[in-house]
Amino acid sequence: MTRVADIRGDPSPAVRDGQDAVSAVKLPQQLTAEIDAWAEAHRITRADAIRQLVVHGLAASPIAPGPDQTRCDPTEIEERAVSQIDRMLDPALPADERERRLRRLIEGPPEFSGERIDLPKHPK
Repeated sequence: MTRVADIRGDPSPAVRDGQDAVSAVKLPQQLTAEIDAWAEAHRITRADAIRQLVVHGLAASPIAPGPDQTRCDPTEIEERAVSQIDRMLDPALPADERERRLRRLIEGPPEFSGERIDLPKHPK
């Protein structure tokens, strides 16, 4: 099936010169009701309300860094986790029990050690 836009040579059927793109979205009934209430309170249409809410949402939330932008040292991450867990453990525990619990929380249960992607796999 050939699209009409392909026949005419349009670069994008959703965007025309001088016109805004039209996008269809599926929204749960509850969210639609909340948008309608917001639109009514601001005396605008649902379409304008959705556009304004998206613009506000994009302006309010910082863009999450991509995988290439977040370079965390695994050793540093582990040290921070150990420090946090150590603060949460009962200080009244004997040192060997604290160490055992800490190790179990950091390394995880032995049943799942084969599932961890950060540990080397041992041949069976």
